Amino acid sequence: MAIEVGTKLEGKVTGITHFGAFVELSAGVTGLVHISEIADNYVKDVNDHLKLEDKVLVKVINVDKDGKIGLSIRQAVDKPPGEQQQRPERPERGFNRDREDRGGRNDRGGRPFKPTANRLTFEDKMSRFLKDSEERISSLKKNTEGKRGGRGARRV
Repeated sequence: MAIEVGTKLEGKVTGITHFGAFVELSAGVTGLVHISEIADNYVKDVNDHLKLEDKVLVKVINVDKDGKIGLSIRQAVDKPPGEQQQRPERPERGFNRDREDRGGRNDRGGRPFKPTANRLTFEDKMSRFLKDSEERISSLKKNTEGKRGGRGARRV
């Protein structure tokens, strides 16, 4: 029987690693059940769910060109349509959240957010930066001019 994607087969666990379990199928063919495909809930340790020589029902989820077979125990179990596990809803993130729920503060909890009607253009911001920068440099030069000269004081 050829191994095709979607078929359910019975196999025997032949090896357990930290990332999954190796299952031997018919005719000595071995496939891997990744740790994420062992159970519906979080699997911290494969040994908590499977033991060597266990008989398991697996579903073939992929077959690579080089012969590697991906298996799933989780998908092999038929569940009624209403019983499929739902993930809990996550709170909405990003720009869609209302700012009032954070007390008018920005995303990082800093200064209150103040929308401005007239936004500065890049050129305005650049000219403001250059002006501030030149003022700082000139005040720095005034404070350091008299302190240069190396050893000793100035000679008159």
